[in-house]
Amino acid sequence: MKALQRHLKHHVETCLTTLNLASLTARPYNVNMDSIQAFGKNISASFTPFAARTQQFVKEQLGQAEDKTQLPPDYIELEKRVDALKKVHNLMLQVTSQYSNEAYDYPTNIRESFNDLGRTVSEKVNLLSSATSPAEAQAALTAPPSAKPQPKTFSHAVARAALNSSHVLSGEHAGAGEDPLATALEKFAIASEKVGEARLAQDAQIQGRFLAGWSTTLNTNIMYATRARKAVENSRLGLDATKTNAKGGAFHLPGQPAGRKDDLEEELTEEARAKIEQAEDEFVGQTEEAVGVMKNVLDTPEPLRNLADLIAAQLEYHKKAYEILSELAPVVDQLQVEQEASYRKSREG
Repeated sequence: MKALQRHLKHHVETCLTTLNLASLTARPYNVNMDSIQAFGKNISASFTPFAARTQQFVKEQLGQAEDKTQLPPDYIELEKRVDALKKVHNLMLQVTSQYSNEAYDYPTNIRESFNDLGRTVSEKVNLLSSATSPAEAQAALTAPPSAKPQPKTFSHAVARAALNSSHVLSGEHAGAGEDPLATALEKFAIASEKVGEARLAQDAQIQGRFLAGWSTTLNTNIMYATRARKAVENSRLGLDATKTNAKGGAFHLPGQPAGRKDDLEEELTEEARAKIEQAEDEFVGQTEEAVGVMKNVLDTPEPLRNLADLIAAQLEYHKKAYEILSELAPVVDQLQVEQEASYRKSREG
């Protein structure tokens, strides 16, 4: 008897639990169905154009699209020119961006110490000129830095190597007068540092006038043209999708028969015509806007002006380097002439 009572109690509890779960499950259906329908319509309204364009794109890729709206030849020509301009910008910036890297011509096989980069060559020369002993001269070369580390350019590296070489010769030539080669190396070091500073000035001008300008054209103007072209493509897909839907075109997988079509197309409804006209207006408007954007990108004088600035910066740098070396060459030539005369005189004696 007790076993029967326990069985009946368990059965009742199970039924009650089932009724409670059913009650809880049924509650969500008391939500306002109008709200759910409105939400669904909003989602459908925003998703349908994208889905239609995607379906049209797939049809075209599968060769099922019969009526594909063709873009004007002039528009296609503008697209090709913009693509070419974009490629040119990428090619040039890929190389000229090195002007933003100070050490682009710095030798990779040398190892300069912290002391080597501590002071400018001119500062070290001034300290060396006031040194009265080899110890003071060595201290001048290893003096703590007075500012930020010196630039790592090829000309600056040559300048530091020339000055250190001059000091080596001067240290071994102490008490025997000036060594012509040591003197020439010191003067060459000062000149090389000036050339290096001129190169840095060139780089700064190129960064500000060329790299900034071409980067702006690529990342702003050409990017706007790309977006405008994308909008044209989307509106074109939307137009063709609208036409297909109005004519009752259906999507089918490759190898499947495309549904039967009557020889004569049925008359389009006024609603279908209105949708097609609206899509056509959208397509024409986007195309006209893209044409204007692409023409502006192609006609702007900025890229050529920026290139002229690049050439001007290079010209100024090479002109300064020429002037610096032109001033140094006669001095070193005179030292060489005097050394040869002294050499011949010593040989004759």
